[in-house]
Amino acid sequence: MSERKVKLDIQDGVAVITLNDPSALNAVSPPMLEALADALTDIEAPDSGVRCVIMTGEGRGFSAGANLQGRGEQDPNPNARPDSGSLLEQMYHPIMRRIRNLEMPFLTAVNGPAAGVGMSFAMMGDLILAGESAYFMQAFRRIGLVPDGGATYLLPRLVGFARARELSLLGEKLPAKTAMEWGLVNRVYPDDQLMDEAMAMAKDLATGPTVALGKIRMLYNQSALNSYEEQLDLERQTQKIAGRTDDFGEGVKAFLEKRPAEFKGK
Repeated sequence: MSERKVKLDIQDGVAVITLNDPSALNAVSPPMLEALADALTDIEAPDSGVRCVIMTGEGRGFSAGANLQGRGEQDPNPNARPDSGSLLEQMYHPIMRRIRNLEMPFLTAVNGPAAGVGMSFAMMGDLILAGESAYFMQAFRRIGLVPDGGATYLLPRLVGFARARELSLLGEKLPAKTAMEWGLVNRVYPDDQLMDEAMAMAKDLATGPTVALGKIRMLYNQSALNSYEEQLDLERQTQKIAGRTDDFGEGVKAFLEKRPAEFKGK
């Protein structure tokens, strides 16, 4: 896997994906997306041993958004201009779908700015952790574009429609502390403690019942689309799967024996 734009480190069941273009504040480019796809392939491999994933950014920022280098030239003919929507469908959307469908917890550790589609990646976290200096920005309106990367789906479900519209229409910075007050962020830590705290949380999740944790993230993702009755039925179907795992048997046995469970992720 190319580590030019993305670094991948796997240890103790935790995969750390690091967006790695610090000179561009980790702005997302096609080479970065290709490297990210390779990282996900490594993580999803049956023998990877990965049971939890963290995404963060190298250097002083999470991601400044899409890399606009070479995209500013405009042909006077609107039909001849680049199709930004096609780029989304071909390169961004497959990555977003793969992250959303991971069968294990996915955390984002937001260091510094998360702007534009960088904020979209940050919001993909089941748990969103941020350093004190981090901030979020719906920067699209500043370059004449609309929010993408799933932002218009995720953002109102995290902070409500009024605040989502405010952030998107005004394009203002949302500091980490306010983001936590608004419900966008789960935890805020001192900058120099962010990755240690993220790793501690990820290692705890990586020793948990991975099948059940993966199904929990799926259930909450689906809950925004389902009716109450549909969600009840999905819970029933999913509980059937979880109840047949070795980890469920171990969990019950450990509970009855009054000891910590030793989950194997199976």
